[in-house]
Amino acid sequence: MSEIAVDGVTVRFGDVLALENVSLEVSPGRVTGLIGMNGSGKSTLFKTILGLVRPERGTVALSGSDPTSARRRGLVGYVPQSEEVDWSFPVSVRDVVMMGRYGHQGPMRRARASDRAAVDEALERVELADLADRQIGRLSGGQRKRAFVARGIAQDAGILLLDEPFAGVDKRSEATIVRLLRELAASGRTVLVSTHDLHALPDLADDAVLLLRRVLFHGSVADALQPAQLARAFGLDAEGDAA
Repeated sequence: MSEIAVDGVTVRFGDVLALENVSLEVSPGRVTGLIGMNGSGKSTLFKTILGLVRPERGTVALSGSDPTSARRRGLVGYVPQSEEVDWSFPVSVRDVVMMGRYGHQGPMRRARASDRAAVDEALERVELADLADRQIGRLSGGQRKRAFVARGIAQDAGILLLDEPFAGVDKRSEATIVRLLRELAASGRTVLVSTHDLHALPDLADDAVLLLRRVLFHGSVADALQPAQLARAFGLDAEGDAA
């Protein structure tokens, strides 16, 4: 069974067609890379999968549930782009990671020993344990992304969506995130990650999706990186492809 099932999704913002008849299935135990230029619809697709954007047509199911239910049940974790986060907010790295445990806590959000242990383990895995009490905005770009990956690990979500996690990060953070995503997939998680870093794709992903408002290709990384495929995905053949 596919953990992420997108069927015939079309999204418009006014007169702008953001996604057109997108269908996509992602199975557990795999890292799938989502590739496309700016404006291709990657972030819109993520927000539609999360239930934050309602499609004009089509459906999304996560582990057999609708996106809103899956999100409320903590089945899906999300690492957003940096510009979507208020880095001045007065929370520590530990606080951010603890947010991933909210679905495991009662309405009073009272952390138990198991929650603290899960947060400590996640911080160790992303190599941020020594910065746990630092305000989140005081971290480097790569450290911030690792903190949000730690939140997803602590959440114990079966599905992880990462929107451009390598943008503006240092090589150490990139290598750490790639290693963690491979480990999480190997443990049975479903990982969908958008990236511009084509050089990292062979080490990162099991397969790749090329998106330009619609799915142009879904298959092996080696085939996705063929020049003809990349030309279509990055708009060099957009008019001919749409004809």
